[in-house]
Amino acid sequence: MSLRIALLGMLAAGGPTSGYDLAKKFDGSLSHVWPARHSQIYPELAKLAADGHATVRDEGSRGRKLYELTPAGRDFLDEWLRSADPAPKVRSESSLRLFLLPLLPPEVAVPLLRAEASRYAEQARVLAAERDARQPPDTPGRNGWYAADLGVRNFTAIRDWATATADHIEALPRSGMDGKV
Repeated sequence: MSLRIALLGMLAAGGPTSGYDLAKKFDGSLSHVWPARHSQIYPELAKLAADGHATVRDEGSRGRKLYELTPAGRDFLDEWLRSADPAPKVRSESSLRLFLLPLLPPEVAVPLLRAEASRYAEQARVLAAERDARQPPDTPGRNGWYAADLGVRNFTAIRDWATATADHIEALPRSGMDGKV
Protein backbone atom coordinates (compact mmCIF):
# COMPACT_ATOMS: atom_id res chain seq x y z
CA MET A 1 0.00 0.00 0.00
CA SER A 2 2.76 2.48 0.84
CA LEU A 3 4.35 2.44 -2.62
CA ARG A 4 0.92 3.27 -4.04
CA ILE A 5 0.52 6.13 -1.58
CA ALA A 6 4.03 7.42 -2.28
CA LEU A 7 3.38 7.45 -6.03
CA LEU A 8 0.00 9.14 -5.61
CA GLY A 9 1.65 11.74 -3.40
CA MET A 10 4.38 12.38 -5.94
CA LEU A 11 1.79 12.78 -8.71
CA ALA A 12 -0.25 15.12 -6.49
CA ALA A 13 2.82 17.25 -5.73
CA GLY A 14 4.41 17.22 -9.18
CA GLY A 15 1.63 16.90 -11.71
CA PRO A 16 1.82 14.71 -14.83
CA THR A 17 5.07 12.77 -14.75
CA SER A 18 6.66 9.87 -16.59
CA GLY A 19 7.50 6.63 -14.83
CA TYR A 20 11.16 7.31 -15.48
CA ASP A 21 10.96 10.75 -13.85
CA LEU A 22 9.04 9.32 -10.89
CA ALA A 23 11.74 6.68 -10.43
CA LYS A 24 14.43 9.41 -10.52
CA LYS A 25 12.50 11.45 -7.96
CA PHE A 26 12.24 8.36 -5.78
CA ASP A 27 16.00 7.92 -5.98
CA GLY A 28 16.56 11.55 -4.97
CA SER A 29 14.03 12.03 -2.21
CA LEU A 30 11.66 9.30 -1.09
CA SER A 31 14.35 6.64 -1.16
CA HIS A 32 15.50 7.96 2.21
CA VAL A 33 12.20 6.89 3.80
CA TRP A 34 10.63 4.45 1.33
CA PRO A 35 13.02 2.90 -1.19
CA ALA A 36 11.58 1.43 -4.38
CA ARG A 37 13.23 -0.07 -7.41
CA HIS A 38 12.25 0.82 -10.95
CA SER A 39 10.95 -2.72 -11.32
CA GLN A 40 8.47 -2.04 -8.50
CA ILE A 41 7.41 1.43 -9.65
CA TYR A 42 6.26 0.62 -13.18
CA PRO A 43 3.87 -2.23 -12.23
CA GLU A 44 2.40 -0.09 -9.46
CA LEU A 45 1.81 2.77 -11.92
CA ALA A 46 -0.04 0.32 -14.18
CA LYS A 47 -2.20 -0.73 -11.21
CA LEU A 48 -2.93 2.94 -10.38
CA ALA A 49 -4.15 3.41 -13.95
CA ALA A 50 -6.19 0.17 -13.88
CA ASP A 51 -7.82 1.23 -10.61
CA GLY A 52 -8.70 4.67 -11.98
CA HIS A 53 -6.34 6.53 -9.66
CA ALA A 54 -4.19 7.78 -12.53
CA THR A 55 -4.54 8.34 -16.24
CA VAL A 56 -1.84 7.46 -18.74
CA ARG A 57 -1.15 9.18 -22.01
CA ASP A 58 1.58 8.65 -24.55
CA GLU A 59 3.73 11.65 -25.25
CA GLY A 60 6.47 12.08 -27.78
CA SER A 61 7.70 9.87 -30.56
CA ARG A 62 9.32 7.32 -28.25
CA GLY A 63 6.07 6.37 -26.52
CA ARG A 64 6.93 7.99 -23.23
CA LYS A 65 3.97 7.62 -20.89
CA LEU A 66 2.83 10.43 -18.62
CA TYR A 67 0.89 9.53 -15.50
CA GLU A 68 -1.54 12.01 -14.02
CA LEU A 69 -3.52 11.84 -10.81
CA THR A 70 -7.29 11.51 -11.30
CA PRO A 71 -9.88 12.97 -8.94
CA ALA A 72 -10.47 9.42 -7.67
CA GLY A 73 -6.74 9.07 -7.02
CA ARG A 74 -6.69 12.38 -5.16
CA ASP A 75 -9.69 11.29 -3.08
CA PHE A 76 -7.95 7.99 -2.27
CA LEU A 77 -4.78 9.82 -1.23
CA ASP A 78 -6.69 12.36 0.85
CA GLU A 79 -8.67 9.62 2.59
CA TRP A 80 -5.49 7.72 3.41
CA LEU A 81 -3.78 10.86 4.73
CA ARG A 82 -6.74 11.71 6.95
CA SER A 83 -7.67 8.30 8.26
CA ALA A 84 -4.72 5.96 8.10
CA ASP A 85 -2.84 5.14 11.25
CA PRO A 86 0.39 3.80 9.80
CA ALA A 87 2.45 1.60 12.06
CA PRO A 88 5.30 3.63 13.54
CA LYS A 89 7.58 0.64 13.15
CA VAL A 90 10.47 0.82 10.73
CA ARG A 91 12.08 -2.22 9.17
CA SER A 92 15.67 -1.17 8.70
CA GLU A 93 18.65 -3.48 8.27
CA SER A 94 20.93 -0.60 9.22
CA SER A 95 19.04 0.01 12.48
CA LEU A 96 19.09 -3.71 13.28
CA ARG A 97 22.86 -3.72 12.83
CA LEU A 98 23.24 -0.68 15.07
CA PHE A 99 21.03 -2.31 17.70
CA LEU A 100 23.14 -5.47 17.69
CA LEU A 101 26.63 -3.94 17.50
CA PRO A 102 26.92 -3.66 21.30
CA LEU A 103 26.91 -7.48 21.38
CA LEU A 104 30.44 -7.35 20.04
CA PRO A 105 33.37 -6.82 22.38
CA PRO A 106 33.77 -3.12 23.24
CA GLU A 107 37.05 -2.80 21.35
CA VAL A 108 35.20 -3.90 18.20
CA ALA A 109 31.78 -2.32 18.84
CA VAL A 110 32.98 1.20 19.65
CA PRO A 111 34.93 1.80 16.41
CA LEU A 112 32.05 0.36 14.39
CA LEU A 113 29.56 2.62 16.16
CA ARG A 114 31.80 5.64 15.58
CA ALA A 115 32.10 4.71 11.89
CA GLU A 116 28.31 4.47 11.68
CA ALA A 117 28.01 7.87 13.39
CA SER A 118 30.35 9.32 10.77
CA ARG A 119 28.40 7.68 7.95
CA TYR A 120 25.11 9.11 9.22
CA ALA A 121 26.70 12.53 9.74
CA GLU A 122 27.79 12.47 6.08
CA GLN A 123 24.32 11.38 4.94
CA ALA A 124 22.80 14.23 6.95
CA ARG A 125 25.28 16.69 5.40
CA VAL A 126 24.51 15.53 1.83
CA LEU A 127 20.77 15.57 2.40
CA ALA A 128 20.95 19.01 4.06
CA ALA A 129 22.62 20.33 0.91
CA GLU A 130 19.82 18.77 -1.19
CA ARG A 131 17.22 20.26 1.14
CA ASP A 132 18.82 23.68 1.00
CA ALA A 133 18.87 23.55 -2.81
CA ARG A 134 15.10 22.96 -2.89
CA GLN A 135 12.34 25.53 -2.67
CA PRO A 136 12.05 26.99 0.83
CA PRO A 137 9.14 25.77 2.97
CA ASP A 138 7.19 29.02 2.53
CA THR A 139 6.70 28.51 -1.23
CA PRO A 140 4.47 26.17 -3.26
CA GLY A 141 5.98 22.80 -4.06
CA ARG A 142 7.61 22.50 -0.67
CA ASN A 143 7.01 18.75 -0.14
CA GLY A 144 10.54 17.93 -1.26
CA TRP A 145 11.97 20.37 1.27
CA TYR A 146 9.94 18.83 4.10
CA ALA A 147 10.94 15.29 3.09
CA ALA A 148 14.61 16.23 2.92
CA ASP A 149 14.38 17.98 6.29
CA LEU A 150 12.83 14.85 7.83
CA GLY A 151 15.71 12.82 6.42
CA VAL A 152 18.30 15.25 7.83
CA ARG A 153 16.67 15.07 11.25
CA ASN A 154 16.49 11.25 11.15
CA PHE A 155 20.12 10.88 10.09
CA THR A 156 21.21 13.37 12.75
CA ALA A 157 19.28 11.51 15.46
CA ILE A 158 20.85 8.18 14.46
CA ARG A 159 24.31 9.81 14.39
CA ASP A 160 23.74 11.17 17.89
CA TRP A 161 22.50 7.79 19.14
CA ALA A 162 25.50 5.92 17.71
CA THR A 163 27.90 8.46 19.24
CA ALA A 164 26.20 8.32 22.66
CA THR A 165 26.12 4.52 22.58
CA ALA A 166 29.82 4.34 21.69
CA ASP A 167 30.61 6.82 24.49
CA HIS A 168 28.55 4.78 26.95
CA ILE A 169 30.16 1.48 26.01
CA GLU A 170 33.62 3.04 26.28
CA ALA A 171 32.81 4.27 29.78
CA LEU A 172 31.55 0.89 31.02
CA PRO A 173 33.80 -1.18 33.20
CA ARG A 174 34.98 -4.26 31.31
CA SER A 175 32.78 -6.52 33.45
CA GLY A 176 29.69 -4.50 32.42
CA MET A 177 29.57 -6.09 28.97
CA ASP A 178 27.62 -9.32 29.25
CA GLY A 179 26.38 -9.56 25.65
CA LYS A 180 22.68 -9.16 26.48
CA VAL A 181 20.36 -7.31 24.15
